[in-house]
Amino acid sequence: MKAFFLVKNGSPEVAFELRDLKLPKPGNLEVSIEVEGFGLNFADVTARLGLYRDCPPLPAVVGYEVVGRITETGADVKNVKTGDRVIAFTRFGGYATHVVTDARGVAKIGEEYPVGKALALGVQYTTAYFSAEIASSVYPGEKVLIQAAAGGVGTALVQLCKTKGCKIYGTAGSDEKLEYLKLHGVDVPINYRTHDFSQVIDEKIDVVYDSIGGSTFKKGFKLLGEGGRMVSYGAASQLEASNFFGKVKFGLSFGFYHPVQFIMNSKSLIGVNMLRIADHKKDLLQYAMEQVAQLAAEGKIDPHVGGLYSADQLNEAHSALENRLTMGKIGVVW
Repeated sequence: MKAFFLVKNGSPEVAFELRDLKLPKPGNLEVSIEVEGFGLNFADVTARLGLYRDCPPLPAVVGYEVVGRITETGADVKNVKTGDRVIAFTRFGGYATHVVTDARGVAKIGEEYPVGKALALGVQYTTAYFSAEIASSVYPGEKVLIQAAAGGVGTALVQLCKTKGCKIYGTAGSDEKLEYLKLHGVDVPINYRTHDFSQVIDEKIDVVYDSIGGSTFKKGFKLLGEGGRMVSYGAASQLEASNFFGKVKFGLSFGFYHPVQFIMNSKSLIGVNMLRIADHKKDLLQYAMEQVAQLAAEGKIDPHVGGLYSADQLNEAHSALENRLTMGKIGVVW
């Protein structure tokens, strides 16, 4: 088998190296998958830049999701079988032609379902579903703010909230992305580069979905009304913190909060880290993935593919994601 190893922190051109290695055997509750394609997520960018604390020591194979076919199962695997086409949440190791992963992070998909759309289900739609249905529910008619709404998770949240009849505010960084948001049902698209979203929104928000962190988190929290929920699942703005003092400044920019604030106003702060769910709530991860796969099969969600790259274009794919040039899901096919 082959895999892209992250061998050095820095630009994509110096960071990745394609290597040959022996295919491992699946253990108890594990499956082996021959990979059609793997997805890229913003966590991969932060890992490449040395900013992701959960990244294994280098050299390491990163990657959180794959689409492929099961070639072998270990003992006690009940939910899938050899020959099934699946999406899989991989706890790293996804940038490879074959993976061995826990079967409780795997869900079956249709034979004809496009690989790009399927890749979006593995992490991004599962994260969105977990955020909007499990960690904290969103209810019909509520007002929601989705930061980075043109991204993979953002697009998924837009679709899930739209099925509930929510009023959706969504931020993005270009006029092209604003048109994309309108097309996908965002009621009030906001260009965060030219407008302060906290000044544009003139009503209290029921749910804020934040993947940016820092001062953006702070402004979003101030928009919450009574009973509001702040769902935080990322901190993309940390890329602007290039040194120790920058990181301290970034941490302070979130603001300071006291439990009494939450109690008196019945507000909630919910953190979502799907890696922790994969590690410690495996059955819950499996449930979320199966629900997402079912919604896709029924046509209730329709992932947008921002780009599929060949394996020799991995560097270009990483650069596009890092520079926020993508909309929806991007992936790499072997």
